[in-house]
Amino acid sequence: MSDFTSNFWPVFITVIAVGGIVACGLGLWLTSRIKVASKPGDNTSGHIWDEDIREMNNPLPRWWVGMFILTIVFSLFYLVAYPGAGSYVGKLGWTSANQYDKEVAEANKALEPLYAKFAALSPEDLSKNPEAKAIGERLFMNNCAQCHGSDAKGSRGFPNLTDNDWLWGGSHEKIHETLVGGRVGMMPPMAAAVGNEDDVKNVANYVLSLSGSMHDSARAGLGKEKFATCAACHGAEGKGNPDIGAPNLTDSVWLHGAGEAAIIKRINEGKMNQMPAWESKFTPAQIQVLAAYVWGLSNNK
Repeated sequence: MSDFTSNFWPVFITVIAVGGIVACGLGLWLTSRIKVASKPGDNTSGHIWDEDIREMNNPLPRWWVGMFILTIVFSLFYLVAYPGAGSYVGKLGWTSANQYDKEVAEANKALEPLYAKFAALSPEDLSKNPEAKAIGERLFMNNCAQCHGSDAKGSRGFPNLTDNDWLWGGSHEKIHETLVGGRVGMMPPMAAAVGNEDDVKNVANYVLSLSGSMHDSARAGLGKEKFATCAACHGAEGKGNPDIGAPNLTDSVWLHGAGEAAIIKRINEGKMNQMPAWESKFTPAQIQVLAAYVWGLSNNK
């Protein structure tokens, strides 16, 4: 990204924009000055194709020349009024971001009466209301499905929203909080704190044993004591902590892959996951409807 914030690009864009206009004007001037010599009484350029097709030595039509001149004049006024010459912002102060914000604000204002009738409904009632569900589904499909999938069942690294396994809590309040502020989940690399390579493998097998997954029981027994390092976040019994987004290790849900190799990788490398905040994109009413829709995915079965 640093390449696109240097001074080179504004200068490059300015040269292309202004240079194109100058080139058009220069080309128009040169064509009006250069005359092709022809024989007296023969108004041709001397070029002949297919024996009898001759190129006439006529100037550009006046309306054509006029269109060129109008285009050049318009381009100059445009560059003065709008941001088209590098970092120059233009006299009118127009930006695509401001235009977008204005259009979004107008659309949200037009939708206010639609959302107003949902304000008095409880999250449970809102999640069952056909009209609210349809709106929530459209919001989800347009903004959330890219990560969580069109069926909301997620994929590797992106949580399933249709089950009862929630990293940060699955109540309507917690989902609303997640949508508003986003979430940053981070597990630091723990290999150094756990011990050597053998210790890491032992802890991985102990973690597998917590959920009844296939594991080496001898290694799991040796890893139990070392798991105390992980218990600070995941709890002594490995059931997780929704206050900090620490996952439950005793169920069969593995967000970043199951099995000994996947767990060893997490212990060695750690992991960071982030969900963006949506407060700046959605209105409070839209977040209320979307939160109820997501809550309903795992509660209205």
